[in-house]
Amino acid sequence: MDFTKHFAARLKRLLTPQHEPIPNTTQVPNSAGGYAWPVDKWTRLDRFLVLGSEGGTYYVGERRLTQENAVAVVECLAEDGPRLVRRIVELSVSGRAPKNDPALFALAIAAGLGDAGTKGLVWAALPEVARTGTHLFHWLHYLKAFRGWGRGVRRAVAGWYTAKPAKELTHQVLKYPSRDGWAHRDALRLAHPKAPTVAHDLVFRYATRGWEGVLTLAGVGDMEVVQLIEAVEALSHQAPGLAARTIAQHGLTREMVPTALLAHAVVWEALLERMPLTAMIRNLGVMSKVGLLTPMSDAVRTVTARLGDRKAVHRARVHPIALLAALKTYAQGHGMKGRNSWQPVSQVVDALDRAFYLAFENARTTGKRIMLALDVSGSMSTRVSGMEHLDCREASAAMALVTAAREPNHLFTAFTTGSYPSRWSPRLGSGLSTLAISPCERLDDVVERISKLDFGGTDCALPMLEALKHRWSIDLFVIYTDSETWAGQVHPSQALRLYRERMGIPARLAVVGMASNGFSIADPADGGMLDVVGFDTATPQVIADFGTG
Repeated sequence: MDFTKHFAARLKRLLTPQHEPIPNTTQVPNSAGGYAWPVDKWTRLDRFLVLGSEGGTYYVGERRLTQENAVAVVECLAEDGPRLVRRIVELSVSGRAPKNDPALFALAIAAGLGDAGTKGLVWAALPEVARTGTHLFHWLHYLKAFRGWGRGVRRAVAGWYTAKPAKELTHQVLKYPSRDGWAHRDALRLAHPKAPTVAHDLVFRYATRGWEGVLTLAGVGDMEVVQLIEAVEALSHQAPGLAARTIAQHGLTREMVPTALLAHAVVWEALLERMPLTAMIRNLGVMSKVGLLTPMSDAVRTVTARLGDRKAVHRARVHPIALLAALKTYAQGHGMKGRNSWQPVSQVVDALDRAFYLAFENARTTGKRIMLALDVSGSMSTRVSGMEHLDCREASAAMALVTAAREPNHLFTAFTTGSYPSRWSPRLGSGLSTLAISPCERLDDVVERISKLDFGGTDCALPMLEALKHRWSIDLFVIYTDSETWAGQVHPSQALRLYRERMGIPARLAVVGMASNGFSIADPADGGMLDVVGFDTATPQVIADFGTG
């Protein structure tokens, strides 16, 4: 018997199948039957804040995944509450996550279970994380699961209302009247804020008593606030042309406009003039449907100019995944459920494509030889942050294109049934395919091609093994995966070390986590392997920094 086949100090004598843990390591079972390293609670926190848990993953349902991530939040809170609050604020304020709900949920946990010092930081952070009325209502809904209303909550909610200038507060009350079973009337009656100005008092009265409550102060309040409320109240009685003039004069938003008026192009033209960028992106299809966005129109020129403004995109916290979802939906000419349809305008599609790249931080070129490996297995078919029209396979391809656009020396590959079938897992249909895709192609075309690839068993060791087999010189492997690897006869970390040893290249591995689970294929004891969170706008820059040491 050759005992060294099963236990040896030298790597090339010992390669462990992925369905077994590497001896003398801290690997744990993943959800697919393989073994991987557990990520620490702070990494799990980052994944949750950016990726969320809506819809669950291929292997783990939404309920269990949410519970696991909530436990990680509680553990971070117990270890260092102030650090937890700072991290929530950092990721929320910088717009690095597609959705703000996970940050609001984590902040509610800290408000309910934190110590007195941490709770004080939560009260101070609430206006930064809950920036809109809808955010506030979400947070209040989450908070009910962890505590009741006390002095701290009342003071924090009251401060949310009184700290805003009267005009901004009026917009919040008119734009976001209710959500999650909460309305401004409920929050104000529980918080009892003391109005700092007559204008604030007028807004509070309107929110709690309606237009009749405003009339008693209409003559002494801030006339701009009074006129704004009057304009919204009047819309329901106005024809489209007059409504458009009212909207333009007072800067009203789509949420303030009665549904019947939203069928008219003249109304949307008035809305577009001062429409927030995120709202504009969400409503491109509707504006095309009603006839506002047509080839060579002024409205199209306005839309494309705004989408091409990098500063405006960053200032509005427009997340690239939201742009990708908008691109995919708008380019296909109909909503996901087929109820609305429109004729896409090519200039708008191209502008969305360019804006996707602008939304990421401007990573520098490293000059390194990079392999971009996409996990397109079945487990990557789950939706991104609950978005019905975008799955992780498609979004990971788009993220990889961001790096490819800045790195001329790149090679695209994907885990499929394989143009290079794996000799390490031949019976499982695993393999690696090189992909002839380019950053010069439009994103929606690339996404469509990726969605049609035949996928096999997940074997995240294949990029390194195939690069070794074909003598491809690679400085940095970037694998976009949920880390649910199981199909191979070699662990990815072992394959990387084997590649380094035989090629004489100190290659590195960046693992881009595409799910908020607790696993990673990156060995935490190896400084040449790194975990980053997928869909984080900072990810391309972090990968570039890591690739250059």
